[in-house]
Amino acid sequence: MPGSPRQTKEQHISEPRINDRIRVPEVRLVGPNGEQVGIVRVEDALRLAAEADLDLVEVAPMARPPVAKLMDYGKYKYEAAMKAREARKNQVNTVIKEIKLRPKIDAHDYGTKKGHVERFLKAGDKVKVTIMFRGREQSRPELGFRLLQRLAEDVADLGHIESQPKQDGRNMVMVIGPAKKKTAVRQEKKRDAERARAEAESGSTATETTEAEQTTEQTTEA
Repeated sequence: MPGSPRQTKEQHISEPRINDRIRVPEVRLVGPNGEQVGIVRVEDALRLAAEADLDLVEVAPMARPPVAKLMDYGKYKYEAAMKAREARKNQVNTVIKEIKLRPKIDAHDYGTKKGHVERFLKAGDKVKVTIMFRGREQSRPELGFRLLQRLAEDVADLGHIESQPKQDGRNMVMVIGPAKKKTAVRQEKKRDAERARAEAESGSTATETTEAEQTTEQTTEA
């Protein structure tokens, strides 16, 4: 019956149809190792799946006839879930930090702001640098441009200009991207942590060995 709840529910199922849920007279069958078996009756495909202790999975329902493959569907779903989990784990969320400067900033404040930019870039984050003009300063955009260029040169070892300085209303904006991607930074931190842990374990083992040798010597002297 068209529009029935049962059919509507089936239309929204995202998982492929498997085994007895495949309701077509024939399929183009693919073997478990990717070999092309050919067009067979669905009953024969189901029989082959049962004999191999595998599932018949419809992988291309819109093909004519639909393409089905012999596979261990439970194992396939598990591996797909693990891959998706690993992809989410390694996914990098782009973070843009912002630093605001005045065109006539003093040396001390400039050093502080530059330190923040360096810290953000080392962590693999992008930095949006904003020069804020007030009053008559708006008639001297070259001051902001020179300040941004100076900052970019001072942090050139850690990052590069991704977006050149441009006027944005009363402000001037520039974006600096990190020299190292965030994934690389994470990998370095992980390696450093593993190295430190290995050194700590090595030092602990050496200490225990020395203490054991000292105990042996004292026992021998006794």
